[in-house]
Amino acid sequence: MIADHRGDPLRTGRATVNGTSLHYRTGGSGPAVVLLHGVPKTSYHWRHLVPGLTAQHTVVVPDLRGLGDSARPADGYDSATMSEDVAALMAHLGHGSYSVIGEDWGAVVGYQLAARHRGEVTALVFAEAFLPGFGFEERAALTPENVSTGMHLWHLGFYFQPDVPEMLIAGHERELITYMLKNERSYPDTATPEAVDEYVRCYSMPGGIRAMLAIYRAMLVDAEQNRQAARQKLDIPVLALGGSAFIGDRNEAQMLDVAHDVTGHVFDAGHDLAEEVPDEMAAVVVPFLAEVL
Repeated sequence: MIADHRGDPLRTGRATVNGTSLHYRTGGSGPAVVLLHGVPKTSYHWRHLVPGLTAQHTVVVPDLRGLGDSARPADGYDSATMSEDVAALMAHLGHGSYSVIGEDWGAVVGYQLAARHRGEVTALVFAEAFLPGFGFEERAALTPENVSTGMHLWHLGFYFQPDVPEMLIAGHERELITYMLKNERSYPDTATPEAVDEYVRCYSMPGGIRAMLAIYRAMLVDAEQNRQAARQKLDIPVLALGGSAFIGDRNEAQMLDVAHDVTGHVFDAGHDLAEEVPDEMAAVVVPFLAEVL
């Protein structure tokens, strides 16, 4: 369950948008903000942050295409197409303008959403993500620097290979998801049994791992989409958030390549800020959103 600041569950629904079906939750009141999760997570990732937002904002918390309880179509896993899913969902729900909070792959989708819908997106929070086309690919390289800093993202190349990951992951979804969640956090106990169970439930459903891998396999397409979008820098306020033990201030450096107005903040945390340090994250995000209204 994801609840608002009063403890009331968010409303849940499904919307047929952009050729697929998205599951979403919504609640609160005020200016709209959409929260986009990464991998291997679902919208459940935001459960601790949402209560800090709903007193001042209407939140929309979707499961991205192919993930969580959303549909798992055969294609459309590049970040531009996934951003159009979210834009269509927000229009379907009647939100003509909104802020975007994205983390991990959700931040990549969030950047494309801001770049492609400049008239609707009022602010972007870009949390703990490498942006394809701006340094992500280099992190797959087996180099002394990547290994010594904990930034050798070995799984990128593994996931990109067709068929073999599906064969090896099948029946071991829990082991993979538990390892990824705990290994990338400064506070591994924040990957609670309840959260792991929810993520494993979703990624173990038919097509769950296929959809996850399809997101990674679209990375080269994403890179070209991002380089094209960056030809016109974002002129909305951007808040770049990092965890000191993972991407850190590199989030801000990337955003400076693609946006004019960037503020950075680094937390004493790992990769999953909204589960590791949700109160600290809310204390930075809420004032940022208030300033852009």
